[in-house]
Amino acid sequence: MSQNKANPGPLGLSGFALTTLILSFYNAGILSGSVSSVFGLAIFYGGLAQIVAGILEYKEGNTFGYIAFFTYGAFWEWFFFTASGLAGAVPASGIGAVLIGFGIFTLVMWIGTFRANLSLFMTFLLLWITFFLLGAGAIENSITLTHAGGIVGILTALVAWYTGLVQVVASSLGINPPLGKAPLS
Repeated sequence: MSQNKANPGPLGLSGFALTTLILSFYNAGILSGSVSSVFGLAIFYGGLAQIVAGILEYKEGNTFGYIAFFTYGAFWEWFFFTASGLAGAVPASGIGAVLIGFGIFTLVMWIGTFRANLSLFMTFLLLWITFFLLGAGAIENSITLTHAGGIVGILTALVAWYTGLVQVVASSLGINPPLGKAPLS
């Protein structure tokens, strides 16, 4: 008797998408005030859920999923400790450098999506652009760049959510999910 295994990808993508969406509303200037409403999402859904998804991807032998989910889960844990003040005072240039570093990581990971599917390709494309805009916005103290990063971040979140949730719905209906063809597939 064969036993079906759950796909950890939609969990990781959903945790990433919701947390990114809410923070991006702040970055885009749509929500104002303290980003503290993101803290719970960052530590648990964006952070912990993605780390768990990464570990499950590792167990499945999916190196790309393992590295991506674990790294972005760790990003959200970093965000929580930095933005909540638990890490102490961090200069904007330091935050910008970390965001640029994640942008470089994401740019390299994006190359790994060229043969995957269009949804994943677009998620990583939009994400590296988001990181670079937010990093430059922090370093230059530019609200314009930060707002642009927030807007692209909203698009990133929506595409990531589609990528994950379409897999859940398609699986429950017993159909192949419409994810599109990546450029080199």
